[in-house]
Amino acid sequence: MSKIFGTLMKTVYSIGNIPIDMKKKRLDPVKAQEKELKKLLKKAANTAFGKYYNFEEILKSDNILKNYKENVPIFDYNSMYKNWWFRALNGEEFVTWPGKVKYFALSSGTSEASSKFIPITSNMLRSIKKASIQQILAATKYDFPLDFYDKGFLMIGGSTHLQYNGTYYSGDLSGITAAQLPFWFEYFYKPGRKISRTTDWNTKLDEMVKKAPSWDIGVLVGVPSWVQILLERIIKEYNLNTIHDLWPSLSAYVHSGVAFAPYEKSFEKLFGKPVVYSESYLASEGYIAYQVDLNKRIMQLIVDNGIYYEFVPFNENNFDEDGNIKQNCTSLNITEVEENVDYAILLSTNAGSWRYLIGDVIKFVNKEKCEITISGRTKQFLSLVGEHLSQDNMNQAVNNIANELKVDINEFTVAGFREEKTFAHHWYLACDSEIDKELAIKKIDEHLKVLNDDYRVEREEALSHLYIDILPTHVFYDFMQKTGKIGGATKFPRVLKGKRYEDWKQFLTSLKSEQ
Repeated sequence: MSKIFGTLMKTVYSIGNIPIDMKKKRLDPVKAQEKELKKLLKKAANTAFGKYYNFEEILKSDNILKNYKENVPIFDYNSMYKNWWFRALNGEEFVTWPGKVKYFALSSGTSEASSKFIPITSNMLRSIKKASIQQILAATKYDFPLDFYDKGFLMIGGSTHLQYNGTYYSGDLSGITAAQLPFWFEYFYKPGRKISRTTDWNTKLDEMVKKAPSWDIGVLVGVPSWVQILLERIIKEYNLNTIHDLWPSLSAYVHSGVAFAPYEKSFEKLFGKPVVYSESYLASEGYIAYQVDLNKRIMQLIVDNGIYYEFVPFNENNFDEDGNIKQNCTSLNITEVEENVDYAILLSTNAGSWRYLIGDVIKFVNKEKCEITISGRTKQFLSLVGEHLSQDNMNQAVNNIANELKVDINEFTVAGFREEKTFAHHWYLACDSEIDKELAIKKIDEHLKVLNDDYRVEREEALSHLYIDILPTHVFYDFMQKTGKIGGATKFPRVLKGKRYEDWKQFLTSLKSEQ
């Protein structure tokens, strides 16, 4: 049976997708985006939001993109929730999207303390399903052997268990989308519905380790940190050299959420054969992009699937020092962006998000092909004195020193603070090998000065001190467990600020007192 399903998967896609591929080559992203915005405005014209902001009048204008931007303000989560989404949570219909919202994805990102309730509509679920299947089936381009297509897909995410309060279901996006899996994919889906529903991460981990020998896995999907923990547990439990001793057909790993470079060396030690790395960009607010070329570690923006994008240059003109967007900011459409510039993304979607600041920062690598990379988060950067240190800068610096010192540094975080009349950065690196911390901070500093001119200037002026702690990797995950952030869909923040930083320092102090 599995052979039949696998053959059908490849044959149907290989034959049936020829017109789709041809269409993609001819697709004009500018026209596609204009079409998406018109569709969104028409669909939501009779909602409370659409009436308030006169969507019908916008649609009648000669320049819809311009009028939309001029008449609808920019929203972050707090303003969207306070003014609109709370009504949908209370069961009201036609608030920001037609009908009643049945599902809300719980999301806290990497920097927020409390959960966000992101609406997930039936239209958005169809868009996510469409993009997901396209990415999975696009594996035919990688020339895997035919029997690859009858192997299991191990998807390591949050719990698929949903809470129901009588009005709506809420939970991890993975739980909401799991119910939408096509019937033919059920055979391949691991760890299966029972284990996936488990809410306790450690219990789920134990169950996956126990079941691992009975699976024939071809594809791994998940956030790198938790996938790595699972593979290490399996290898240790069954006394393996690499995970390929158990899963010889494992050929692809689809990752998302964080930059993969810091984890790559560690993953290579877990694998006994070459594995294709493929990146996806699926957020609670929608499926934004995925990797389409095996040879390029970049993703292609999905421009014709229920999302209209705007791009705000991520600079001091548009954002304050805490990463909050300014209402008089400049937003650009897809025709106006430039390559190699940091942009925060605004989304208007078929889930009822409108000019919504998702919090991610991206760069266009190739504007014509809409190819992008993720640079970081609007709240995950440091600019105490104008050093403008991005998450991308940090990732590159840490990856460079890991290669130079020949060690694995899978996790790290950095905090900035005032120190009398000057300012300082405090770095925390997760490393289980012996490492000279003074050499490490010296090399981080040197690399950042090369990567970032603003940082180099400020290191000679107001940013006078750098501190560093080298910690065992488990300390980072222990902190996440203590703060309720452990699980397959969560990531450790690369920058610590405010209460999260205070909690982190208190946690480290408690560890020292226990030693």
